[in-house]
Amino acid sequence: MENDLVILWTNADPITAKLMVFMYAEAAKTRGWWENVKIVVWGSTAKLVAENKEIQEQLLDLKSKGVEISACIACAKELGVVDELSELGIEIISWGPPLTELIKNDAKLITI
Repeated sequence: MENDLVILWTNADPITAKLMVFMYAEAAKTRGWWENVKIVVWGSTAKLVAENKEIQEQLLDLKSKGVEISACIACAKELGVVDELSELGIEIISWGPPLTELIKNDAKLITI
C-alpha cells in the first residue's frame, strides 16, 4: 500500500476528467511514479462514464495500461447505471468501508 495511489473522482466535468484525473493516472502508472493506481468513480461521475463514449474509451485505455477502475455501487444504483459500468468491466463495490480504511491508514488519496 506504500506505493499505491487512489484517485477519488467525484467531479463530472469531462475536461477535469481528461486533463487531470486521466492525465495524471496514466502518467503515474506508465512512468512508474506509483506501482498501483486506482480511479474510484463516485457520485455523478458514474453517470458521466455511463453516457459519454469518449470518457468510456479513455477509461478502457487507462485499464489497458494497468490503471484499475472501480465504482461506488450505491452511486451506480442511485443513478441507474450499474449495467453500463459492468459492461465496461469496471469493478462495482461498496466503497464506504474501503475509503474509510484508506483515510484511517493515511493512504495516498487524491480527491477530485
